[in-house]
Amino acid sequence: MRTPTRRTHRTLIAAASLMALTFAVPALAQAVPAEVQAKMDAMQAQIDAQQAMLNDLKAQVAAQYHAPAPVAVATPPAKPVAPATTVAIKNGSPGIATSDGAFTFNVKGLFQADAAAYSQDDNLPAAVTNRDLNSGTNIRRARVIFNGKMFSDFDYNLTFDFGGAGAEDVGRVHEAWVQYSGFKSAKFRVGEFGPSVGLADAGSQTGSPFLERASSAEIARNFAGGDTRMGVAAFNAKDRYLWSVALTGNTVSSLNTAASSFNTVNTDEQFGVAARIAGTPFKGKNSLVHIGLNYSAIINPADTGAASATRYPVQLRDRPELRVDGSRLVDSGAINAGSAAATGVEFGAQYKNLFVQSEAFDYKIERLGAATGVTDPKFTGWYVEGGWVLTGESRKYNTATAAFDGVTPAANFDPASGHWGAFELVARYSTLDLNYHDTAALTADRVLGGQQDITALGLNWQLNPGVRFIFQGQSVKVDRLNAAGAQIGQDYTTFAVRSQFGF
Repeated sequence: MRTPTRRTHRTLIAAASLMALTFAVPALAQAVPAEVQAKMDAMQAQIDAQQAMLNDLKAQVAAQYHAPAPVAVATPPAKPVAPATTVAIKNGSPGIATSDGAFTFNVKGLFQADAAAYSQDDNLPAAVTNRDLNSGTNIRRARVIFNGKMFSDFDYNLTFDFGGAGAEDVGRVHEAWVQYSGFKSAKFRVGEFGPSVGLADAGSQTGSPFLERASSAEIARNFAGGDTRMGVAAFNAKDRYLWSVALTGNTVSSLNTAASSFNTVNTDEQFGVAARIAGTPFKGKNSLVHIGLNYSAIINPADTGAASATRYPVQLRDRPELRVDGSRLVDSGAINAGSAAATGVEFGAQYKNLFVQSEAFDYKIERLGAATGVTDPKFTGWYVEGGWVLTGESRKYNTATAAFDGVTPAANFDPASGHWGAFELVARYSTLDLNYHDTAALTADRVLGGQQDITALGLNWQLNPGVRFIFQGQSVKVDRLNAAGAQIGQDYTTFAVRSQFGF
């Protein structure tokens, strides 16, 4: 066994001393009096508090004299996010719209081709010469339509038409207008458009029961309204009632394929007014009653110039509710007028798949510079028409126009599934009397425009919302005398078919 060295002895002594000191320190701490300890604790707390105050003061001085002042940085405004754009096709009509509805753009089209056969008497009155009612075909309407909305409250329409009455046009602006719709009480429209002038006039021609409107309604709409009319209008439809007032000028001049130049432009345009109030005082689940009153007036007839035989002409005439042949068999002739007016009353009713509508018109012309004994002529006209949808659908009544629209099939044409579309039987009787004092002793007081009576039957076949055929038969009777008192009217029948598609 190794004997411990001197170094080992020193190490053992040091370790023993350290252990003794460790046990001695707590004993010394416990030996400090309580009062002394309390004073020491209080002094330490005071020192800590002063140190905290000093630290705060140093931070304030540093922030005031050394740290840079904070710079306010403006948050840039968020860039507006353009609303999403959607493209959709409804019934074949393409449309583009923003998600908020503020902007829309639609493309529509309408094509109507008519074919007709005239069964004209061989034994025409002796006074009738050079009258051959031509059977054939005619592109009645061929329209391309752009319409929509911009900036939420503005509506617009631009329509080009390449069809015609008896002869197609090379193309013309049929409608071009802009409308403000931001007010709840009224809408305002300006441009080229046909204002609302009656029940038949307000109805859409894409869904009309017959190929043409009744002659009495067509004459009334052409006083101060009709196609390609320039004007400004205010109107509104609310709570099943519509009112409309328009101030109008001339129709827009157009170039026809049969002409070598534009139609003669009047040196002073016509000024007129057209007004209408209409609605449904009774409307049930499957029925309604429509009543209305319309008025149109030529306040200042157009001035055709001092060299004209009739300087301020107003002329009432119409084709016999068919346009394949352009002959007008009733015609008042040009009457030199200071003013003219047409007043009409409207009635319509619907019960389920049955409908009827009727209008009666009174036309007055105030002669200008008439000789003594020559009076102001008055004329009348009316019609009644109705329909029965054999397949059970109903004609739509459009509260925005206060008129009947067409029929939408419950099931589109699909023979494989046993669906054939919608079928509607229609009938109409119309009469127009443009004779005034036709037996008067004073020749200048007579107006020998003639009387026209037409009975029509038809079948409408709506294959789907875009395709339709109309089959129509007419019995036409025209009674008219010439200045010598000879008969120049005639009776005849027609059969016509319209092929139509639209989107």
